[in-house]
Amino acid sequence: MASSKTIPFPRPTTTPRSSLLLSLSNLNSSSSSSSISFLRLRCQSRSPFLGQAARLEDGASAIAAVQRRRDLQVAAAGDPRPTVLVAEKLGEAGLALLREHANVDCSYQLSPEELCAKISLCDALIVRSGTKVTREVFEAARGRLRVVGRAGVGIDNVDLQAATELGCLVVNAPTANTIAAAEHGIALLAAMARNVAQADASMKTEKWQRNKYVGVSLVGKTLAVMGFGKVGSEVARRAKGLGMRVIAHDPYAPADRAHALGVELVSFDEAIATSDFISLHMPLTPDTSKILNDNTFAKMQKGVRIINVARGGVIDEDALVRALDNGTVAQAALDVFTEEPPPKDSKLVKHENVTVTPHLGASTMEAQEGVAIEIAEAVVGALKGELSATAVNAPMVPSKVFSELSPYVVLAEKLGRLAVQLVAGGSGIRLVKVVYTSTRDPDDLDTRILRATITKGIVEPISNVFVNIVNADYTAKQRGLRISEERVFHDGSPEIPLDSIQVCFSNVESKFASAISDSGDIRVEGRVKDGVPHLTLVGSFSVDVSLEGNIILCRQVDQPGMIGQVGNILGEKNVNISFMSVGRTARKKQAIMAIGVDEEPDKETLRKIGKIPAIEEFVFLKL
Repeated sequence: MASSKTIPFPRPTTTPRSSLLLSLSNLNSSSSSSSISFLRLRCQSRSPFLGQAARLEDGASAIAAVQRRRDLQVAAAGDPRPTVLVAEKLGEAGLALLREHANVDCSYQLSPEELCAKISLCDALIVRSGTKVTREVFEAARGRLRVVGRAGVGIDNVDLQAATELGCLVVNAPTANTIAAAEHGIALLAAMARNVAQADASMKTEKWQRNKYVGVSLVGKTLAVMGFGKVGSEVARRAKGLGMRVIAHDPYAPADRAHALGVELVSFDEAIATSDFISLHMPLTPDTSKILNDNTFAKMQKGVRIINVARGGVIDEDALVRALDNGTVAQAALDVFTEEPPPKDSKLVKHENVTVTPHLGASTMEAQEGVAIEIAEAVVGALKGELSATAVNAPMVPSKVFSELSPYVVLAEKLGRLAVQLVAGGSGIRLVKVVYTSTRDPDDLDTRILRATITKGIVEPISNVFVNIVNADYTAKQRGLRISEERVFHDGSPEIPLDSIQVCFSNVESKFASAISDSGDIRVEGRVKDGVPHLTLVGSFSVDVSLEGNIILCRQVDQPGMIGQVGNILGEKNVNISFMSVGRTARKKQAIMAIGVDEEPDKETLRKIGKIPAIEEFVFLKL
């Protein structure tokens, strides 16, 4: 193995991150609990229901009103069953299921103040996307609220950190609206291509404009599906049926699943540069926020058409207006927006080449009933103390175990996040091997938390799944990830649970060739030093760099002055270097330079680094 040398840079003294920042979907330890199950049902007296009668939506049937009054009467009489507050419209099948097991209070359009006033009388809360479940709501519950159910996929409106800290499980309904969303994407694609909405509006003003609304054919055109998960793959299946050529970008999509549908997995840049239509099916994360912007629009074919039934924030809406105005984007069909509802004076909504719908992706009768049943089953199960595969925050763990493994949990997630960024676009990740080096007997080392955080690091950055110890194995299986674990005995102190963690991806291509080990897999390894995770191995090169901030990896010819050249370029742009380490195969041969940086360098800075003659390849990794 290659030797390494470490060059420390002056850096401010920092306290190691606490266990509350372990990022296992906000995995936290109760400050007073030694071994408390997150899902243990709390035994407490039930306060009589004293809330005011909820407002029924306009048009609600008399039968529903009678049923609700019955629920309130039962609750007021001291029924020991739990109380479920349904704060937004839910399908009748779901309500019926809830009423078999709980008292149901359907109170719609509550203000934040009304929700906080009512929540202390409820054991569970069910919302859609319109109700904000903030820290104030959880605190106002005063410990009684045990479950929050999100009737849908995204949980942007729920404060997961507060939920976990205050002992409340959060579950969602991720599968029931898949077909509805895919069908709406195809509907928008076809309507946009044939100007259906514009022609309809024109005819209703008594105009007959056949020449103005000439459309484009779908047959033979290339559709890029950005995000090849459940909805994206269903859109691809239907687009193939329309005679379209379908390509997709998704670093986590198994290649065999794509090939089975006749879909080619490609890089992000290739997808946007070669397609006639682009359909977005990615979650909103820091990495995908405004991923379609001025720079990406400039890389597209002139006359491209955009469909978005995912999340509004993945498009820079001002940039899209500019692209529409200059003809780069011929048309757009949008179901989601950064702000919902969008401002009344929105240039995007009013643009003549834009087709819009008010977030109707999941709005079919079948999907609404399916979501209602799915979330009702999850909430009822959680109230009974059952674990749910759709849980999106983690159960509590024994504080002793958590305290001991907390720095390794941070290391595990960052190794997974780092390794997945080394995978070249179009390479489907299937085989993941994790190697733990430890002095402990296997029975004395529970690696479930570590495996969950590695899965989180691999999957979560561009996924709408929140990975935790409850759903990690389920998530990996659903995404075709086969994660194996090996343990290597290390002759050291038994007081230290782990010496190192190694993450390997097999049968994938790497955008940074030096990350490929002698056995042909992408390999990264790390250790915890003084409570801080460090990267210690990339491919076959030994390095030593703190996994805080971001990292630049460079493969270079080992020669004097390289550290100075790179350091000067970063210094000119005021990019602070926290750590730098160089590992080499032999003197004046190839070397790997790992640079920890606090800020993200701009593209020009990275371009300058890449132009240094002795640098053969480099990659920037966000942690």
